[in-house]
Amino acid sequence: MYRGSGQPLYDTDLRELLPDPPPWRRFTGGPVMPPAPADDEEAERRLGKPSGRLPASDQLRREADMVNAALLLRRPLLVTGRPGTGKSSLAYRISRELRLGRVLRWHITSRTTLRSGLYGYDAIGRVQDSAALRAAADGAPTASTGAAGRPGDRAPGEDQLPGIGDYVQLGPLGTALLPYETPRVLLVDELDKCDQDLANDLLSVFEEGQYPIPELLRARRRHPRVTVLTDDPEGTAEIVGGVVRCRAFPVVVITSNGEREFPPAFLRRCLRLHMPDPDHTQLADMVTAHLTEGAVTRAGDGGDLIERFLQRSQERGGLAVDQLLNSVYLATSGRFPADEGALAELVDALWHRLDGAKAESRPG
Repeated sequence: MYRGSGQPLYDTDLRELLPDPPPWRRFTGGPVMPPAPADDEEAERRLGKPSGRLPASDQLRREADMVNAALLLRRPLLVTGRPGTGKSSLAYRISRELRLGRVLRWHITSRTTLRSGLYGYDAIGRVQDSAALRAAADGAPTASTGAAGRPGDRAPGEDQLPGIGDYVQLGPLGTALLPYETPRVLLVDELDKCDQDLANDLLSVFEEGQYPIPELLRARRRHPRVTVLTDDPEGTAEIVGGVVRCRAFPVVVITSNGEREFPPAFLRRCLRLHMPDPDHTQLADMVTAHLTEGAVTRAGDGGDLIERFLQRSQERGGLAVDQLLNSVYLATSGRFPADEGALAELVDALWHRLDGAKAESRPG
């Protein structure tokens, strides 16, 4: 299914290629959602143009095998590696190649909670809108007496108050678990920055493939079907009975910089993939995808810029791919003097350390 070439599927889609899930990972949520919106512009911004070349290294072939295993088993993929090695880009490569639409990105911080990834409820906004409608109906009969003086009648303007669904918006995780026919791609970025309880909180959601929205559960007798907002631009979804149940388990890519250990129960439910530093061939492919063929050669030094970058990365504890892209772009922009010494100084400044240590002076 996933080959790692970056070339989108043609004349077929993932539903035709993907076998049935294991019995213990089968979900039957509904009503079925329409396909995910496309976001080709964001994919090209992050990945560049697809090359169409098949993986040429053992690491890339192993990466493709792990992605396919995650697809078959309907399990999250935990991607580890140091910052700048392209862990987050994997989610966009999967989505573009398998034509799975817009990637749902959930960036984790120390304040992130499970609920913030699932949904948000704007209770204050609902109260303010209700108060505004009551004020607009100033002078009309009050709720306590009603239009005919009967207790319990609805307040003036209350019928014009938007439904509760207008105040509920699903987060990236909550949207990924909607009942799509083909899986959504969810990027859980930098999970190691989370509070220690978040990894455990995710266990039940990943196992059950569903979650309740208490505000809708309380109103399900009067409103059994509620339309809410999603994490997609202008997206909506119908929730039945106050519970979201997935249909196709999402492709979950969880990234970690290795700054903390995760609970064994969490690790047991994930497939693990370590992302090493990219080699010369991979870096050249990335530069070509984002810029043009031969950009490294035009940057000077007969195309040895990547070799210099790899050497400096080893000396400085690891550099990020975007540092190379920035240096190649500046070197080929034609906006700087042709003084090789000045350009080398600029490139050296761009290749600063990422671990907070003071950068050493450029030799020579």
